[in-house]
Amino acid sequence: MADIRHTLIIETAPQQVYKALTTAEGLSAWWTPNTIAIPETGTVSSFPFGDGYSKQMEVKELIPDEFVRWICLKGDKEWVGTSLTFKLIHQDETSLNANHPEVRGQLEQANASVKTLLLFEQRDWKEYSPTFAECSYTWAMFLRSLKLYCETGKGTPWPTQHGIT
Repeated sequence: MADIRHTLIIETAPQQVYKALTTAEGLSAWWTPNTIAIPETGTVSSFPFGDGYSKQMEVKELIPDEFVRWICLKGDKEWVGTSLTFKLIHQDETSLNANHPEVRGQLEQANASVKTLLLFEQRDWKEYSPTFAECSYTWAMFLRSLKLYCETGKGTPWPTQHGIT
């Protein structure tokens, strides 16, 4: 099976990132407007993307300020059954450099003293496909939107994630 993985530094506390990942207000601000979400395990969140299309995710696991896991119940056929996780790591810069050398360049460019490392995965894709490739790229754009939202208060949610308004 194939997995999408992205790693990024967000210059804010994990509590703020967690709120952006679990509340309707936060998810609407960086992923897609008019999201319906309740930050409780077992609930189903709805993510509308226009023209009657939406994705639905069951909230499977929540660890406040540390971890979010969803299972896709409805959406593109290649998404259904995939598991999406957001792991938040809060360590001092020396520890982040030692434990996650892959983000050294991001840390060198960061200005804020408070940083959260986000490890994102969308697992259990059946195969690498054109849809997989497009989704990996688009996740990078949405995670940039999450970063912008958490750091500045303004994300670039659908349909502006690619910089097209």
